Amino acid sequence: MGRNFKNAFIAFLAPLPSIFFYTTFLNNHHHNHHPIWSWCHHHPLLLINLLFFFNINVLFWLISLIQSSNWMIDVYWTVIPVLLVHYFQLHPGSMFDFWRSRVVVALTWVWAVRLTHSYFRREKWQWGAREDWRFTDLAQQYGKNWWWISFFAVYLIQQVFLIGVCLPMYIVHSINSPWNLLDTAAVAVCLTGITIAYIADTQLHSFVSQNEKLKQLGKPLVPNLDAGLWYYSRHPNYFGEQLWWWGLAIFGWNLGCTWVFVGPLVNTLCLAYVTILVERKMVKLEYRAEQYKLYQKRTSVWVPWFKSSVIQEAKEKGC
Repeated sequence: MGRNFKNAFIAFLAPLPSIFFYTTFLNNHHHNHHPIWSWCHHHPLLLINLLFFFNINVLFWLISLIQSSNWMIDVYWTVIPVLLVHYFQLHPGSMFDFWRSRVVVALTWVWAVRLTHSYFRREKWQWGAREDWRFTDLAQQYGKNWWWISFFAVYLIQQVFLIGVCLPMYIVHSINSPWNLLDTAAVAVCLTGITIAYIADTQLHSFVSQNEKLKQLGKPLVPNLDAGLWYYSRHPNYFGEQLWWWGLAIFGWNLGCTWVFVGPLVNTLCLAYVTILVERKMVKLEYRAEQYKLYQKRTSVWVPWFKSSVIQEAKEKGC
């Protein structure tokens, strides 16, 4: 309980420097013409990148060195987009359609609550119980050099990804144009992605929980989740997550910024690499290797689709 409370306390305190600076700017820019406030007013993107660099990259990295764990960046992957959307909305230089702004803010909160709930449910409601296994693998790979490499591989790269995929939030709060049908389509894509990701994560959580109970009873584990959405896709949670980011980009595209798709594209390519790492890890587990290889052959990677008919027929014939 002591460690859990301490980590929760650290997590709540960590973003306060940026929040304090930004609220000070909002309270002073109208009547105080100091060059700093003037610069903040005219450079919203540069300001948010500076705040991200010093508060997330530098401060979170220093905390990770003290704790010997990079757990906190996982928690804040779900929180930072909420902070960003409110940052862009409240910035004195912002201009936006009332309903588009409110909808994007609401969608971001729904996405964040869903992903935060999934994260803590997976971690058994513990703060900082463990870091992402990929960071642990990298730490073993780089050994004594990991302490400085982690600044770039864990933190600086997060700035590139998160600012990139959240640029539609900036666009939405930079252009005042009436709501139209493409905005409605964007909402549909976003909500579909959030729903798919929630269902997939819930099904995965139930599967993992079932296997934990079987392990405690000394019974054989179920080698593979091949039911629900996972019957049609090997990674439906990833598919849902990508739909959310691409749906968000439609808001920016609709306002004339076609380049906004670069953010979700880079994020998708990154997640494609993560998918490869996850599947390599799956086939290394002896009790599930054979079943998972068959699952790979007959099941779509991301996009939910029907089983491969050739493999299915061979299975039915007992081949």
